[in-house]
Order: sequence, then structure tokens, then C-alpha cells
Amino acid sequence: MGVTYFKRYRMETGLREIESSQLALPKGFRFAAWDEALLHLHARVKWECFRKELDATVFPCLGSRDGCQQLMRDIANRSNFVPEATWLLFDDRESIPLPIGTVQGLRPEAYQGAIQNLGVIPEYRSKGLGKALLFKALDGFASVGCQMAHLEVTVQNTAAVRLYHRLGFRRVETVFKLADVAIA
Repeated sequence: MGVTYFKRYRMETGLREIESSQLALPKGFRFAAWDEALLHLHARVKWECFRKELDATVFPCLGSRDGCQQLMRDIANRSNFVPEATWLLFDDRESIPLPIGTVQGLRPEAYQGAIQNLGVIPEYRSKGLGKALLFKALDGFASVGCQMAHLEVTVQNTAAVRLYHRLGFRRVETVFKLADVAIA
């Protein structure tokens, strides 16, 4: 094993009124509000979203089912957890609804929300679902009085960086995350 640093951007945006069109989902998809009974589904979706991505190297817990389960428990048990900014996204077009996206919210300061682990499983990406999920979380932060929201994204995740820029987030800081990596 070796150690390396991963470059990440901290990005933020001011919260404004979310237009209903920004929350619109294609027919057959729906949001599910936070419910502790859904914790295991958030964890499963998180694992499906991140297990083959660079973020599973940066944050090893994202690379295993058990790690995602523990991460979800840890997030939900924090005193600054924001249920109003925590959502699961379902595809209801099949006979058994399929969870396909997740986002969690924390409130590190009274006026600011923090997006955690926004993800859509790979086969559902590039359909506007991540954008709708992000706006749903931002709307949740606004509903509890937050004025700003921030997130961190690994710089190599160019699709996510572009999405966040397009949706009004601006880079405010560059941070580095130390991680153990396998050396070939």
C-alpha cells in the first residue's frame, strides 16, 4: 500500500427559492423522504453508486456494503443531521420499485447545509435525476432556514464538477484528502 493525496473542490451556493420545474422528475420516478426504515436502501444505493468510482478509493467505506451501511448510520445519528435534505430516489416503472439515487444533508452551521454523498446508480445517470435530487436536498436545507449549501467533490469527477458549476455552485476552496492506495 502507498499513500497519495486526492484533490477535491469545496463548492458552495446560496439558497434561493427552488422552482417546481427544478424538482420535476420523469414519469415513473419519485422521491422518498427520510425515514429510518429506509436507511438500508440508502446504504445499498450509495454502494451501487460509488463502489466502482474513484471516491471508493478516496473514501474506502464507499467501496463496501458494510462500509456504506455504517456510514449511513453515522450520518443519520449525527446531531446536525437534516432529514429534510435527505432523500431516496425510486424508479417505480417496474412491478417492484427500485431505489436508484440518494443524498444526505448535514447542518454544520445554523445558516449552512452540507450535501453528503449525492449519487445516482450508473445506468440512470445523464437523465437529469442527479440534478433533481440535488435541488430536492437544497430545498430541504432552505426549509429549515439555511442560507447557503456546500459540498466537496473529487476534481477527477469532471461530470459532477461540471454539473455543480452549471447549477450555480462556485469553487471556494481546494482541499486534499489523504488516502491509502494499492501500488501495482
